[in-house]
Amino acid sequence: MIYRKLFLAAALAAAPVASLHAADVQIVAQNPVIELSVSEQVNSAPDTASFSTGVETKAPTATQALRDNSRMAKTVIDKLKSLGIEDKDIQTTGISLNADYQYDRASEQNRFVGYRVSNQVSATVRDIEKLGMILDALVSQGGATNLNGPYFSVDDDSELKKLARERALANARMQALSYANAEGYAGVRVLSISEGLSNVSQGPMPQMRGMVADAVQDLPISVGQVGTTINLSITYEMVR
Repeated sequence: MIYRKLFLAAALAAAPVASLHAADVQIVAQNPVIELSVSEQVNSAPDTASFSTGVETKAPTATQALRDNSRMAKTVIDKLKSLGIEDKDIQTTGISLNADYQYDRASEQNRFVGYRVSNQVSATVRDIEKLGMILDALVSQGGATNLNGPYFSVDDDSELKKLARERALANARMQALSYANAEGYAGVRVLSISEGLSNVSQGPMPQMRGMVADAVQDLPISVGQVGTTINLSITYEMVR
C-alpha cells in the first residue's frame, strides 16, 4: 500500500534571471523558477526487528557488582546466540557503574548502600516470527532484567526507495507543470534535486524490567507495517 503526502512551496522569481549553486557548478535560469518539496511514503511488511536487553546488578562493592554483572551479561549473550542470533547482530551498547543510594526517612538523607552496574546489549532478529519466543526466553531462561523495543525495519529497502522516488518525481513534475501552465509556459526543466530519507515504524513496546517468566510467556507480537519515505526538494525552471 502506498500513501502519498505532498508539500508545496512554490516561488515565482520576481526577476527574469535567477542563479542556483550546487557545489562548484552554477546553473542559470532564464525564466521564473518553481521550488517544490515532495514526500512519498511506501509501506511494507517488515522483515527485521531489533531490540535492546541487558542486566542490572547491585553489590556492596564495585568489584563485586562488576563481577556479578559480567557473569549475568555473558548468560544473556550466550542465550541470544543459542536462539539463532548471529555474532554480527549482537552488540554491547553500554556499560555503566554508579554509586547506589537509598533514601533514609529517619535522617531524611540519601544513604550510600553500594554500587549498581548496568550492561546493555542490542540484538537484531532476522526471522521475526521467532521474536516473541526470543524475548520470552531471554527473560525466563537468559536472566535478562530489562527489554526495550522492538523496532521493525526492512533489511533491504532499495526497491521501496526506488518506487517512492519515482512516484515523488512524478508528483513533483505534475505540480510544476500545473504552475508553469498557469503562468503561460509550456513546460519545465529540472535545475536541482536534493533527497532526504526517513523510515517510519511502529513505536517500541514499553520497557519491561524485572519481569517474571509467567509475565512474558506466549508474548504476542504484531509487526504491522513500516514506511520508507523519500523527501525531495526540486527546483524547476519554466520553459516556453
